[in-house]
Amino acid sequence: MSAEPAASGVDPAPPRPEHWPLDAILVVDDEPGMRNFLLKALQPRAGLVLAAVSAEEAETLLQRHRFDLVVLDITLPGKSGLVLLRELREQGQACEVVLVTAYADLDTAIEALRAGAGDLLLKPFRVTQLLGAVQRALERSRLKRENWVLRRALQARTPAADGLVGRSIVIKGLQAALQRVAQVDSTVLLTGESGTGKELAALALHRLSPHAAAPFVPVNCAAVSPALLEAELFGQPGRDGLFVYAQGGTLFLDEVGELPMAVQASLLRVLENRRMRPVGSEQEIAVDVRIVAASHRPLRAEVEAGRFRDDLYWRLQVVEITLPPLAAHKEDIPDLVAHFIATLAPQLGVAPIEVSADEMGYLQQYDWPGNVRELRNLIERSLIVGALNVSALYQGLSRRRAGAGAAPAAPPALDGPTDLHALEKRHILAVLAAAGGDKTRAAALLGISRRTLERRCAEWGP
Repeated sequence: MSAEPAASGVDPAPPRPEHWPLDAILVVDDEPGMRNFLLKALQPRAGLVLAAVSAEEAETLLQRHRFDLVVLDITLPGKSGLVLLRELREQGQACEVVLVTAYADLDTAIEALRAGAGDLLLKPFRVTQLLGAVQRALERSRLKRENWVLRRALQARTPAADGLVGRSIVIKGLQAALQRVAQVDSTVLLTGESGTGKELAALALHRLSPHAAAPFVPVNCAAVSPALLEAELFGQPGRDGLFVYAQGGTLFLDEVGELPMAVQASLLRVLENRRMRPVGSEQEIAVDVRIVAASHRPLRAEVEAGRFRDDLYWRLQVVEITLPPLAAHKEDIPDLVAHFIATLAPQLGVAPIEVSADEMGYLQQYDWPGNVRELRNLIERSLIVGALNVSALYQGLSRRRAGAGAAPAAPPALDGPTDLHALEKRHILAVLAAAGGDKTRAAALLGISRRTLERRCAEWGP
């Protein structure tokens, strides 16, 4: 039975959603008239529309290409559409499916829903009915991607949620640069020492951009196995990659210098052509993604060492922003400390801590080789202990000064204990008292070994 054409000759389609041009649709129908009708209706509205005449041919196409939607006839020669749908779901294929049939009853509808269909159309149907079902399916597909991005962000929660904090000239200059660059879609390379907040800056770029409502997808290139990284980024048949999840938004490539050469070549093609090819696929997919890359190592030096492609470096370095080390804006430490206490205490379910003026003075005297990340970690440990954990700070400072052979810097002139060693002693004794004299428990709370704690106590005497 053929579908009813648009009799008026005027396309009655609803307004085309902005995301349609990037979607891929597979039509599976053995009837030539219906197949041509579906192709004619969908091809002007999607990035890719392919057709198959059987379930077996559809399986071959599904192995070679990534599809957002399958418009699937139930009655097919050989394997039926319902059987194919059940097999796709068993294989983990998450693409949306709209079933079409000329013979539908309540049992068929129930079976279709149980098999995982998103909609069921009864032939003959008009273009408006088809496009309405397709639009709903693609909207569900988009919402699934957004939900995946949100779940991933919650599971891998980082200080990026903390915001750019600070009132120094250095931070204000950084904020102004991010605000200016965010308004254009150029690729951005973020450089700076580890722990300076490059993911934080990338998120700020995204939130300040016109695409702030679209997904922000971060990936640490150093944390993914090189053998899996290409499929993780570009996807493969039956599984979307991060470029798909970031459609319309921002893909943040942290530690981009760790990309294998083969993946660098694929990324270069995406930046040049705005199209990508999933692993194992013959078909390219249009991408609408802004790339923000970051590296704590100078990429120019990596290029000279032969570990990074020169042409990719210049593609990434359209705009380069260098994040300052914390040592360059120590005047922001009080604001950062207050911010971390206010945000981390509720997350940990503990009471906020008080940081005295002399303790704050030593925080501002410390050189912070781990930058803002080190400060955040110190505040988190301190909240767990219940007081500023200066013992960990003192140990790190002592090790670095011993290694450098330098004498300790003169302490600032403040009321109360003004020697970092004295601050450490006061803190350790307070924790030891809170632990009822139990040195094992006190050492665990302090994040030091029992032997270290006993040595400190022996140095101070009875």
